[in-house]
Amino acid sequence: MGSAALTAVFTRESSDRATVRATRIVEPIVVDGRLEEGVYAHTEAIAGFVQQEPHEGEPSTEKTEVWVLYDDKNVYIAARCWDSEPDREIATEMRRDGNSINDNESFAVLLDTFHDRRNGFLFQAALAGGMSDAYITDERDFNRDWNTVWDAHADRVEDGYTVEMVIPFKSLRYAAGNDQIWGINFKRVIRWKNETTFLMPIPAALGRRGMNKVSAAATLVGIQTPRNSRTLELKPYAISGVTTLRPRGSLALNDPRFDRGFDAKVGVAGGLIADLSYNTDFAQVEEDEQQVNLTRFNQVFPEKREFFLEGQGIFSFGGLQNQPRSAGGGGSGAAGSTQANPNPNDVPVMFFSRRIGLGPAGPVPINVGARMSGKVGRYSIGLIDIKTGDAQGAPGQAALPSTNFGVVRVKRDILSRSAIGVLFTDRSTSTLGQGRAQSFGADGVFSLYQNVTISTFAAKTTQPDRSGDSLSYRGQFDYNADRYGLQVERLFVDTNFNPDIGFLRRQAFSRDSAFVRFSPRPKSIRSVRKFTWDGQFDYTTSPSGQLESRLAQVGFRSEFQNGDVIGLEYAESYELIRVPFALSSGVSVPAGGYSWPELHIGYLFSPLRRMSGWVNVDTGSFYDGKRTGFSSGRGRLEITPQTSFEPSLQLNWVELPVGSFASALLTTRTTYSISPRMSAAALIQFNTGTSAMNTNIRYRWEYQPGSDLFVVYSDNRDMTVRGFPEIRNRGFVVKFTRLFRL
Repeated sequence: MGSAALTAVFTRESSDRATVRATRIVEPIVVDGRLEEGVYAHTEAIAGFVQQEPHEGEPSTEKTEVWVLYDDKNVYIAARCWDSEPDREIATEMRRDGNSINDNESFAVLLDTFHDRRNGFLFQAALAGGMSDAYITDERDFNRDWNTVWDAHADRVEDGYTVEMVIPFKSLRYAAGNDQIWGINFKRVIRWKNETTFLMPIPAALGRRGMNKVSAAATLVGIQTPRNSRTLELKPYAISGVTTLRPRGSLALNDPRFDRGFDAKVGVAGGLIADLSYNTDFAQVEEDEQQVNLTRFNQVFPEKREFFLEGQGIFSFGGLQNQPRSAGGGGSGAAGSTQANPNPNDVPVMFFSRRIGLGPAGPVPINVGARMSGKVGRYSIGLIDIKTGDAQGAPGQAALPSTNFGVVRVKRDILSRSAIGVLFTDRSTSTLGQGRAQSFGADGVFSLYQNVTISTFAAKTTQPDRSGDSLSYRGQFDYNADRYGLQVERLFVDTNFNPDIGFLRRQAFSRDSAFVRFSPRPKSIRSVRKFTWDGQFDYTTSPSGQLESRLAQVGFRSEFQNGDVIGLEYAESYELIRVPFALSSGVSVPAGGYSWPELHIGYLFSPLRRMSGWVNVDTGSFYDGKRTGFSSGRGRLEITPQTSFEPSLQLNWVELPVGSFASALLTTRTTYSISPRMSAAALIQFNTGTSAMNTNIRYRWEYQPGSDLFVVYSDNRDMTVRGFPEIRNRGFVVKFTRLFRL
């Protein structure tokens, strides 16, 4: 082992500035979580964590020691997490990328490898064995679906637990040169106390988004990267399976298949990576979770395909994440986030990757795709060129022709934490007619002081047979401190504005909105951590000035020390319906103007409980009738650290003059984790709105880092028949991938 460094491994110059020095070692660490190597005894540990919650800036109530080591191939992060009452530790999440890692005893590291104080890699390990990685872009876009090759193990000790991580240099992106200066921060969640601590102070106002504040990281020195660390990866796949279609009243049709393809990744220069995909296949991706939609707007589902997830934050535009939020009805959880975000669904998404490779009738074959993304100096660059094959159109529509998709994104860092950029998209065949569809725009995100952010963009689109009136712009001011919050926004979308490789929920409108929040922390009530009062007002008109939508809402929430939250919201809405739309079979909302009040009551159960999640009750008027709703989400029942049951439920009872109906959507996900790299999961969905029961069962074995075996079974059943639901279609596939790192 290498000897201890002659200089201090950690120096805190001030409350918000510190330097961490990495220690080079000769022999690699055996990553088993046990801290048995001699380097831990001979190297000074990094300590001095401070609280984010519950008492911002105060020393952590439990001691944490950290070591940063490296050799010619890997970076090693190790931690000893002391605990005064280890019997009370929460250790229930063993899954890779599990949703509950933050609800467990866990330890995480942030690496700002370009030292730009904006972007970073996050690696987190839970006491039960769960692992999670993510990429943060511009301190805003948190892409937890990003995955790379690394490993981590935790081990219980008498007075707490220990953690070891190994992160290959080939799994990171960094500037050219051997001598590196990075940013670094550490996070420890002491869940049984509902306490969150960091090495460098993080504002309590950020809540669980605390790791997003890359600019707060300490400076990491002493790292020397290997000379031959350029990325060169090849990942071929082979897939085999059978699909069964059984139209009602006819015999089953079986369609066997065998296919193959590959993905390749090449380091071009510094942090710039080129990706190539041939005959891309996404058979292993879990099905979308269905939604209940009681609005006149289209639904949207998040991207889950790995090829489109890496570098996703580079393509975000106008200060928005690249994933539009769903537009489902039924209430959003009154006990949810206290952060200002009025009606985000209406903001245009200029590039949304689900427009590629997914059509109205299902998947569209991707023949070949190329992408280049990364960072060079102060510039972030993203380039995409993808060609899809011919595909079946929606029922009653023509087939989809082969189409080429192109995207160019360039951003430049300015000031200390701000950026400006441009975006261009091109689709060779428009969805609206013969000819090309293009969009282009410029945006800026200006992070000023500690809590002030200004986001803005201006964009234009072109479509066949459409000219003029195709502009959109947005300006938003956001002040988000722990005690006070204020957000004001102006958004405009012209009549013919339509990003053909993006997502536009509402067309042709102008919206003005405001949100205010007051969140005191009462010292006289020991059981309460924070109260929150907030108010929101949205006013949306047509481009000519006619009122189309209005929302006035006030809310109150109380967050308790144990993590429970109770919330109450009262809202008054107005909607102008120009064209009747169907809510359910035989029940439609006629054209006209409607104004109605609603009351939402919600309770969020703490992750400290065996059964966690939120429940919501909605009651009040609905257009010219009434609606009562019950919904639950983020539910999780811990059976063992290896087995979890995650139910969610949406129920609605609607009474209108033209008719009444009830709808139900039950979703259950059951997961059994044999190890962090081997699991079986079943997603079952019952939806009375579509009269369908969907089942998706997926087994995944990551037999070596980056290489997987998937076995997937899925079916769709008709619930309108008597007895057990009848098969409409089903599929069974086996997919094998192998990662070669050269």
